[in-house]
Amino acid sequence: MRSTISDDYVVYLQEHEFDMGLEDDSISVSQVKQSSDSEKWIEVMKNEMKSMKDNGVWDLVELPKGVKPIGCKWIFKTKQDSKGNIVRYMARLVAKGFTPKEGIDYKETFSPVSSKDSFRIIMTLVAHYDLELHQMDVKTAFLNGNIDETIYMVQPENFESNDSKQLVCRLKRSIYGLKQASRQWYRKFDQVITSFGFKENTVDQYIYLKFNGSKFIILVLYVDDILLASSDVGLLHETKRFLSSKFDMKDLGNASFVLGI
Repeated sequence: MRSTISDDYVVYLQEHEFDMGLEDDSISVSQVKQSSDSEKWIEVMKNEMKSMKDNGVWDLVELPKGVKPIGCKWIFKTKQDSKGNIVRYMARLVAKGFTPKEGIDYKETFSPVSSKDSFRIIMTLVAHYDLELHQMDVKTAFLNGNIDETIYMVQPENFESNDSKQLVCRLKRSIYGLKQASRQWYRKFDQVITSFGFKENTVDQYIYLKFNGSKFIILVLYVDDILLASSDVGLLHETKRFLSSKFDMKDLGNASFVLGI
């Protein structure tokens, strides 16, 4: 097993996990309700809660005596295109106040991030061989990972159960903000993609390669962003269909603005 990355690096990744080229609007739920874009913000909050429900992230239970639940908060973001125009509103529910003890509450904590050098090499291959280059986004990626620990969390602000406000959320799946969430997501993704015939790169484990005769496709994983570079359009779309059958994906089509580049 790979050893845990140093705390400073983990903190950086956790901050970056819900950044990914987004601008932090630093607003509260009450400010969202009063803003001119309130309908758009509330809609994405509802979508986030639907993702939680669809993924079976928690059960509402009585809080055991002597147990203190962790908190949670809403993070609001706007995603911009290369020209600075807002193209997407995003609301993410993030766990907070979690101070785990390594070996008890969590194990490995690093995020699945390919290196920038690997990214540059692949872009060179794309240009040299005139490969098809497409981008996909995994919606609420971390919710795909299971957790082995028992963690209780307060109900999300603005979405408390009307008849069960005294209950808390017992987490069954990873949620953004938990230190082990990124590791659990990577483990799940690796199992799924290797079952489809992809082989992990021995140098950069977040890059995968699949050959089909003389055709090939390269997959680059950067937390929840996926780049697909292929010599064959058919193989590209076959991989897209497979990913969409396993995860809630957003197909972004031809890649034009990647990781802020």
